[in-house]
Amino acid sequence: MNAEPAPVVELQPRRGPARAALVALRPRQWSKNLLLFAGLLFAAKLGEAPKWVEAATAFFAYCAASSAAYLVNDLRDAAHDRAHPVKRDRPVARGELPTDRALVLAAVLATVAAGVAAVLGFASLLYLLGFVALQLAYTLGLKRIVVGDVAVISGLFVVRAAAGAAAVRVQISVWLLVCTALLAFFLGLAKRRGELVLVCAEETPGRPVLERYSLRLVDRLLAVVASVTVVSYSSYAVTAHSALMSMTVQFVVVGRLCYLFL
Repeated sequence: MNAEPAPVVELQPRRGPARAALVALRPRQWSKNLLLFAGLLFAAKLGEAPKWVEAATAFFAYCAASSAAYLVNDLRDAAHDRAHPVKRDRPVARGELPTDRALVLAAVLATVAAGVAAVLGFASLLYLLGFVALQLAYTLGLKRIVVGDVAVISGLFVVRAAAGAAAVRVQISVWLLVCTALLAFFLGLAKRRGELVLVCAEETPGRPVLERYSLRLVDRLLAVVASVTVVSYSSYAVTAHSALMSMTVQFVVVGRLCYLFL
């Protein structure tokens, strides 16, 4: 009796050093740093060119810092990533980017990010150092703590929003920071729920922290956070004393419902 043939696993062609380094920086994730421009938007400074230069400089610094954090994360999780159907294609997991080269690249990026942030002022430097420290703490252990992992992700977005305001030297509303934190927390929980569903269906191996989550817990947390987010944003829009801001509440509510449906 003939044995069943082993499943064929398609691997991507091996990438060159430069291409592997670029992919390891995860440029697609840089879109998260667009939140650094929120200070310009909500402070109504869109017409001031110098402010745009400062915001763009902060954006560059946080893209470099984020990529440094991704490299450190990939180095730490390389063994686990090799067993994952998607993450196994990361350059570090595939051995396309050697450990020593990845460490040097991460150090260079972190140094450049700190130097650029320092040009924007002491407050900007402190925010960036806090961002890097929080990213490092997440990689080294906080991402394995239930709810704590999502709280850290939320905190990283709050730092981005506050740092963007500090870079252009404008006051940012506390309400905006609260809404940012709640929105990021909501999206983080929704992502965990999606991952948990795939793991329960045995479609993909999950990250270690998912073993301590349950669909019941995540659904309850999502319901609470979604409600609090809508209430907080509504309060922010009303206290802005702007009819246009008040009209945006409905879009926030619909957006939440659509995201939960998806």
